[in-house]
Amino acid sequence: MRMLVTGGAGFIGANFVHRTLATRPDARITVLDALTYAGTRASLAPVADRITFVHGDICDADLVNRLVAETDLVVHFAAESHNDNSLADPWPFVRTNVVGTTTLLQAVRTHDVRYHHISTDEVYGDLELDDPARFTETTPYNPSSPYSSTKASSDLLVRAWARSFGIRATISNCSNNYGPYQHVEKFIPRQITNVLTGVRPRLYGTGANVRDWIHVDDHNDAVWTIVERGELGQTYLIGADGEANNRTVVETILELCGKDPNDFDFVTDRPGHDLRYAIDSTRLRTELGWTPTYSDFRAGLTATIDWYRTNENWWRPQKDATEAVYAGTERVTGAGSRH
Repeated sequence: MRMLVTGGAGFIGANFVHRTLATRPDARITVLDALTYAGTRASLAPVADRITFVHGDICDADLVNRLVAETDLVVHFAAESHNDNSLADPWPFVRTNVVGTTTLLQAVRTHDVRYHHISTDEVYGDLELDDPARFTETTPYNPSSPYSSTKASSDLLVRAWARSFGIRATISNCSNNYGPYQHVEKFIPRQITNVLTGVRPRLYGTGANVRDWIHVDDHNDAVWTIVERGELGQTYLIGADGEANNRTVVETILELCGKDPNDFDFVTDRPGHDLRYAIDSTRLRTELGWTPTYSDFRAGLTATIDWYRTNENWWRPQKDATEAVYAGTERVTGAGSRH
């Protein structure tokens, strides 16, 4: 199979490339990536001789059209994805997530190429902390940030192109990913690399916000399940029942690193900080037969910490620049203490 993976030098995309070559060694993969700050060819170095890499922009219609014409499957990971950055400057999110997705949709329409669209549970907004409900495929969209609103827009564009033009598309909305090759601006790798460099982790607000965590390999295995067995035109939610509040995650990271679980600081909460995400992946499990491998979040965190500990050469160049950005925006409001 000839595949085009957009954003394949980013976190989830690079892991998808690694996972695909490990499980489907005959796949012919072309990666298209703009190599913004969140993407690096270093994430693809172990498989560089087995892929074709194209440094380019998904908004470049001529380039996208040429690449799509030469492929059987497009898996679209490319996105601007950091909430804090979207609050500071929404325009790159509109351009990449909305205009870029439209450019791809036009190309797959022209060449009748199978398309899978990667999205997020953040398009659904958030849930109350004490609400027993979880997001399902029929939950109304209610995005709360420029990032999530542009991802919601891209989802709706895919649905429109599938209905109006008959493109062969599926969509997946996934909970929060963690694992190797994740940029240190993101929550879990930032806390891990802070601990590894002797810096106290920092928590927005009170740390009560809940995320539903899934290991990136489980996510990518689910994507392949949908590509191979999913119903065209349909949406599937990917989750591994990994709900945990941010404070618990930080305390667990500190404990697994041999530190005092209370060795962290609270900082001023960010605007519009969603309270809780929770995925109901029943449809994916019952209709398509997918199950996660990393059902133990603690075990997945241990493996992730080990990866960052042994791959400092990958994340160290990002670290100082990332922390410099946060230095001007975070105000410490208190320190961790025992319950």
